[in-house]
Amino acid sequence: MKVVLATHNPHKVAEFQQIVAQTRPDLEVVAYDGPEPVEDGVTFAENALLKARAASAHTGLAALADDSGICVDVLGGSPGVFSAYWAGQRKDAAANLELLLDQLRDIADPHRRAHFNSTIALVTPEGREYVVVGEWPGRLAQGASGGGGFGYDPIFIPDGQKEGTERTVGDFSAEEKQAQSHRARAFAELVPLLEKL
Repeated sequence: MKVVLATHNPHKVAEFQQIVAQTRPDLEVVAYDGPEPVEDGVTFAENALLKARAASAHTGLAALADDSGICVDVLGGSPGVFSAYWAGQRKDAAANLELLLDQLRDIADPHRRAHFNSTIALVTPEGREYVVVGEWPGRLAQGASGGGGFGYDPIFIPDGQKEGTERTVGDFSAEEKQAQSHRARAFAELVPLLEKL
């Protein structure tokens, strides 16, 4: 089965392909080269559905779209749906990360709780629509670490690590990240729906 992933972000395409290969090797995820809709939704689900609908209509295939971001408790859940544009419309990942660190500069570790959210929409050419959510809880580091991942990965410390040996997702291997990430968690929720197609 072939599905199109509604993104022009090569990092997301590679990450999805790795996740899918581990759980559904019979599913081929292809990149999307069509027009991008305006993401004017105010929730992850609204934006994911906008993208999936556009990709399915453009390609005639079932389409997956992920809308994701980092949600920081002390900021009331922000950046949230604005994660990619936190430092402005340029989608500058380094600037976004630096701005978030600057905003939290005086916030002590116990108050740096955050989670990654991945909301995945699946839209079929027949118009069936599904939405699933995966969350990855943790907290934000005081500074960036590691050369892996992308976006906010270098400052996100996932829960569940042994104290004293904690690492950011930027320090994780691709395999470690794919096994635990918010996208992997959301995709696990999606698998039963894909099996119905």
